[in-house]
Amino acid sequence: MISRILLTTLITCSFAAGLAASPEEAQQRLKSAVNEVLGVADRVSNRATMAESLRPTLQKHISFETMTRRAVGLGWKTFTPAQQKQATQLFTTLIIRSYGSKFTPGEHPVINYQKAQTPAAGRVDVPTSMVYKGSHYSVTYRMEQDTGWRIADVVIEGVSLIANYRSQLDAQYKKGGAEAVLSSLTQSVSRPQ
Repeated sequence: MISRILLTTLITCSFAAGLAASPEEAQQRLKSAVNEVLGVADRVSNRATMAESLRPTLQKHISFETMTRRAVGLGWKTFTPAQQKQATQLFTTLIIRSYGSKFTPGEHPVINYQKAQTPAAGRVDVPTSMVYKGSHYSVTYRMEQDTGWRIADVVIEGVSLIANYRSQLDAQYKKGGAEAVLSSLTQSVSRPQ
């Protein structure tokens, strides 16, 4: 009986210690991801190849599956597995292209990481203030524990990336279901950068 109590206490303490360290772990993971992205951006000589150069790194640090599911919203449950996969691939390409187009090779933002917050179990928000090309931005990275800490949303100047896309994709879903969402994403991806 005593050994069960001791074991339960040790497990509970270990779990609590893990939770206490989570905000710092998530923030450190974000810093590492940002540094890795900047390293890739430094090696790219022109903007035309930026998105594809960044793709593997961004796919490692961003949960595109989670982002796509949330951006599509309630309609996601009506997508077939094949449609979910296609939507995730298209949305991933759209976000990577958009993100990659913001970089100018050789120019780095100055990022000030603020204290990470834990709004819910398994989620950490890392607020930052950023200066890039003379402009100031408030950016919060929403990290979730998936397979390690990964970015699940980005809030720029108070506007959630996911919420922004959800309003667009929800309107498409209401017009024509999954096919309309996929068509809209396909059109967005096919536009020249």
